[in-house]
Amino acid sequence: MARYVVTRLASLCLSLVVASLVIFAVIEVIPGDPAAFMLGLNAEPEAVAALREELGLTGSVAERYLSWVGGMLTGDFGTSYTYRVPVADLVAARLAVSLPLTLYALVLSTAIAIPVGMIAAAGRGRAADIAVMGTTQLGIAVPNFWFAMILVLIFAINLRIFSAGGFPGWEAGFWPAMKALTLPAIALALPQASILARVTRSSVLETLGQDYIRTARAKGLSRRQAVIRHALRNAMIPVMTIIGLQFSFLLAGAIIIENVFFLPGLGRLIFQGITQRDLVVVESVVMLLVFSVIVVTFLVDIAYAAIDPRLRRRG
Repeated sequence: MARYVVTRLASLCLSLVVASLVIFAVIEVIPGDPAAFMLGLNAEPEAVAALREELGLTGSVAERYLSWVGGMLTGDFGTSYTYRVPVADLVAARLAVSLPLTLYALVLSTAIAIPVGMIAAAGRGRAADIAVMGTTQLGIAVPNFWFAMILVLIFAINLRIFSAGGFPGWEAGFWPAMKALTLPAIALALPQASILARVTRSSVLETLGQDYIRTARAKGLSRRQAVIRHALRNAMIPVMTIIGLQFSFLLAGAIIIENVFFLPGLGRLIFQGITQRDLVVVESVVMLLVFSVIVVTFLVDIAYAAIDPRLRRRG
């Protein structure tokens, strides 16, 4: 197990190095002069030179890269050109919205998908299975922003149970903040729950075809009992892969939902950074999101080893 963890840690570190090189090259090297890009075509040479000095662009490419990486390792992401505040403060404030939203949506998605997938697998070919497959196909086909607009129309405009957008802040209280995140979380969760339910169904059905399941059935267990007691744990390995990918997607891909509901999250911060040509913000937030994706993948790999002892022996 220890060797397996060390191997995965080495892979994680290598992935982070490669990702940082790619992000740095795309944002700071390939466009040419980042300062000239941020100020626009009509900027005065003196203003460009002053901004280059402010952003630390006077050194070589290697010095700039090492300075950027060193700053991130110490929590210094630089200063936003637009907002004139440290990027770390911007990220912390926006993460306080995006992270709870992501976790909320992930919990909803998992709570819906796994029981539904198991029910469909246990009743394969029956009415429940057909209904689940049809509903999940619709959930996959419809984009989440359409779900968001329908939810706003029903629950905010017609029923007036939730607000149509905005975020009151955590200082307003836990329940008001969670209430503001409920519709966005549902809009994010429904398409992901559809994918996860189909994967759960397929994985459980594949596991039900194994010899040990047939033995359990021969000993008198019903199909549902065999699913819950024996098939579920082995079927969770591909399901966990999807859950890990969904967390990364929800955290990094909520830009549309955050704009639909006017939520001050990371997705909207990236959007604002791109439109305002604030490369410092874009570079730092994108690297943070890549870091979260890689770390979640690492944690999923460790969870594999905890569930499947064969991986520990291979490690």
